[in-house]
Amino acid sequence: MLAVVDYGVGNLFSLTCSLRAVGVEAAVTGDEAVLARADRVILPGVGAFGDAADALRRTGLDQAVLREGERGKPLLGICLGMQLLLDYSTEYGRHQGLGLIPGSVRAIRPEVPRSYKVPHMGWNALRFPKDRPPSPLFRYIQEGDCVYFVHSYAGTDCEEHTIATAEYGPELTAAVARDNVYGVQFHPEKSGPVGLNILKAFCEL
Repeated sequence: MLAVVDYGVGNLFSLTCSLRAVGVEAAVTGDEAVLARADRVILPGVGAFGDAADALRRTGLDQAVLREGERGKPLLGICLGMQLLLDYSTEYGRHQGLGLIPGSVRAIRPEVPRSYKVPHMGWNALRFPKDRPPSPLFRYIQEGDCVYFVHSYAGTDCEEHTIATAEYGPELTAAVARDNVYGVQFHPEKSGPVGLNILKAFCEL
C-alpha cells in the first residue's frame, strides 16, 4: 500500500489520479497507523514552508514521517514536500525542516538573473550528475526529459545528495536522495508521461 500524507497542504487529487494512471491506488491519510502500515509514503506540499511545517507539527505527522523514513521505508517528497525533507528554510524567517536529507532552502532570486521570472514556472530539462549513475527514481526516463516546476525557493547546500538539476540561469536543485528518502522540486503529477514514469519508478522501489 502507498500512503499520501494529508496534512491540509498539497494537490492530492492530481497526485492520486497520476498514481492511479500507473496502476497504484493510494490511501490519502492523516492517520499515523495507516502510514505505519504503508509500504511507501509520499509527502506532497504547496505554499509557504513555515505554514506547511507548522501544519505537520500541529497534527503530529512530522514525527510519523520521520519514523517511516528512518525505518527505511521509501519516502518521496514533492515540491514543498521535498523542501520539508531538508534541515531548514529561510522563507519568511527561519523554519525547521525534518532533516532527513542535509541541506537548506533559500530564495532563487539572488542567483537567478533579473531577466528571468520568479516564480520559476514551466518546463525544464533534468540534468543528472556526471560523477555517479542515475538514481533508480529515474530508471524509466532519460537525461534531458522535461518536467514541470512552480517555485521561488530551492534546495541548497545539498550537492552530495543532489540527483538532478535544472538550468534556470544557474543550475537549481531539481531532485535529492539519501538512502530510501527521495525528493523532487518539480511536480511529477503535472509532468505528463515523464512524471508518470518517475512515479512508477518510485512505486517499484
